[in-house]
Amino acid sequence: MPATAADPWYKHLWPWIIIAILTTSVCLSLSMVSIAVNNPDNLVNDNYYEAGKGINRSLDRELLAQKLRLQASVHLDELTGEVDLRLAGNSNPQNLELNLISPTQPEKDRKVLLSQVEAGRYVGQLQDKVDGRRFVELLGSEGGQVWRLFEEEKVEHGVTLQLGDEAIQGAEHL
Repeated sequence: MPATAADPWYKHLWPWIIIAILTTSVCLSLSMVSIAVNNPDNLVNDNYYEAGKGINRSLDRELLAQKLRLQASVHLDELTGEVDLRLAGNSNPQNLELNLISPTQPEKDRKVLLSQVEAGRYVGQLQDKVDGRRFVELLGSEGGQVWRLFEEEKVEHGVTLQLGDEAIQGAEHL
């Protein structure tokens, strides 16, 4: 039997539809808030000034690498995890640091310390397989100053990466 205007509100269909829509939107909003609180975005940097100063330091290190005419080729061995790096230019440090930085997932960042085995050749060990798009950073020092080679590369095992063959981003005019 259909509801009439004299019946109480809870016997009509439309108030229940409106209540269902409002309840659903409140539940979805609360679930979105809980997702946002439990999974914070770690790409946001609150300290812009310090980040800006870091960019200038990075450019200084990259310009030093360019002045030293440094170039490197990096080969990642898929079976053994060995990193074989060949460095060409006017720098010959005893140790280098290779950072494979994921643009969006910090837990996938890898740091490899490389030791010199002969002039211009460095070897290190990766603990696990790394592949995909990465920022590849090579750090070394010459005369008490730190230099840096930095490029975005698609990292795959068995493929040789070339560093120092592209213009410095943000300083192409120099």
